[in-house]
Parts: sequence; structure tokens; C-alpha cells
Amino acid sequence: MAENLEITITNEQGRLDKVLADRLSNYSRSQIQQWVKDGQVLLNGQKVKGNYKVRPNDHLIVRIPEDKPLEINACDIPIEIVYQDQDVAVVNKPQGMVVHPSQGHPTHTLVNALLFYLDHLSAINGVIRPGIVHRIDKDTSGLLMIAKNDSSHTSLAQQLQEKTILREYTALVHGNIKHQKGTVTAPIGRSHTDRKMQDVVDNGKHAVTHFSVIERFTNFTLIKLQLETGRTHQIRVHMKYIGYPIAGDPVYGPKKTLASNGQFLHAGTIGFTHPTSGKRLTFEASLPENFKKTLAKLREPIEFF
Repeated sequence: MAENLEITITNEQGRLDKVLADRLSNYSRSQIQQWVKDGQVLLNGQKVKGNYKVRPNDHLIVRIPEDKPLEINACDIPIEIVYQDQDVAVVNKPQGMVVHPSQGHPTHTLVNALLFYLDHLSAINGVIRPGIVHRIDKDTSGLLMIAKNDSSHTSLAQQLQEKTILREYTALVHGNIKHQKGTVTAPIGRSHTDRKMQDVVDNGKHAVTHFSVIERFTNFTLIKLQLETGRTHQIRVHMKYIGYPIAGDPVYGPKKTLASNGQFLHAGTIGFTHPTSGKRLTFEASLPENFKKTLAKLREPIEFF
């Protein structure tokens, strides 16, 4: 059912749609702008425009429409299944693929492909995220664990919580890192200036990223990273924070960067204890072709005429 939400403006300033987006963090600014356009936001009992500048004591009524249920269908989308047995699977997600359906990406996700290729998936995370124990960003490539039943899901989730899962990434970052290795310990939470981004903030969640240098180029560095925690956009936020943003990152990187369809970040190694056998399993996936080609170009000698 639709929900009516009452909001009274206190100290907020700025455009109505931005203020509401900050207040209603579960909804995008574009969604809120559409509600305003459709007359589903009333200001002191009257319809209002999205560019209205709010004032103290303004009384808003926001009619939040009922979400349309997502239909989660199996899709014959080619995916690389690195390993599978009756309990777990490991897949190598390509760059550009969303992990699970959402209102913005209702289909052609990894979940749609998993439903086509795998006979069973855990149900702990509901119909939208069957089998999904952890995620990587849409434009990050690499390995993901998939749970094929609820007991396996519980085991893998507990290993994540206990920080016994091995998760190693390879990244190409801007700048030349002088030291050979380091650790970034900085809390991550929603950005105070852009609600769609994460940032290092005082009230954020504890986050730790370890890194070491693999290869240096003139203006870039190839590094290996290991996650100790798993916060949203953790590697991308931490590397930007210390001044070495990931190349190709359209959100956290500089505007002038290497040509790519997303960040040069690859989840290349994952290791975990099998939920049933107790055996330690480790899997590796090589860098995607566009990543390899970019490194090859960076290694080419500079010709002087």
C-alpha cells in the first residue's frame, strides 16, 4: 500500500528535492523528483515544484507509492562458473554486470543468470538475492561465492563476519606509490555532501584495507589489496582517501583518467572453508582482457624523437 509520510523542516536548507533525498535515504533523488512532478508531495497542503527552497517549519506530506514487485526470472546469460558442488559455487562476474535485481536494474543481473544455470540457491536473502552471500560493484570484475542452500549460506556469512574469508583484489591506481605496502584504517559511511557516495566519516563503520605494490608506472601503480572488512565501495573510498584513486572510476576517480567501462578493480582471489567438508578452498581468476591490454600499453617504452 502507498504510505503518507509527514515531514517538518527544521534546520535544512536548499532545494526541496535535495532535502527530501537526504531525509529519505532509501529513495533516489530522481524518484523524489518524479513524485513532486506527479503531485505526490504537498507543501503546507499545496502542490509544489522540486526547485522550491525549503524554509523552517514548512510542513510536507509525501505520498510514497507502493513498490511494484520485481519479477525474478531465469535468463540465459553466459557466466563463468569457476567451481560448483551441491553446496556452493564460485562465479567470475564480468565488469558491467549488476549482482542482483533492483528497481533500477530489474533484469539481466547475475542472479538471473544463476537461476538459469544452477539447480538450487539459498533463500536466506529472499527472492531478490537468492544465493548471494556478498557482492561486488557493477563495474568491478571478479570472484563471488554463491550459496546453494541455507546451511551453506549461514556458514559462509559467518566466515565473512569472523574475517576468515580470503578476498584479494588487483587494482590500477593513479599516482606512484613510493612505499611497498600499507594499511588503510578509516571508518566508512554515507557521504555528507553526496548521498549516493560513500566517504571516510567520523561516524562511519570500521573499515580496514591492506595493500602492496606489484608494479609501478610513470603515473600509475598496480597494487594487490586484501579486505579485512567489507564496507560498500571500501577499496574505492580508501584509495581515494589516501590520494591514489582507482583508474577508470567514474565516481571516486578524477575526470581525466584511463579509458574504461568502469574502475580497474578485479576480485582475483577468494578463499573459504567449505561448509560441509571443512576443506579450505582457494580460487583465482585472471585479469579481464581490457585490464591486461591497458597494462600492456603502460609497459610500452616511451619513444623520443
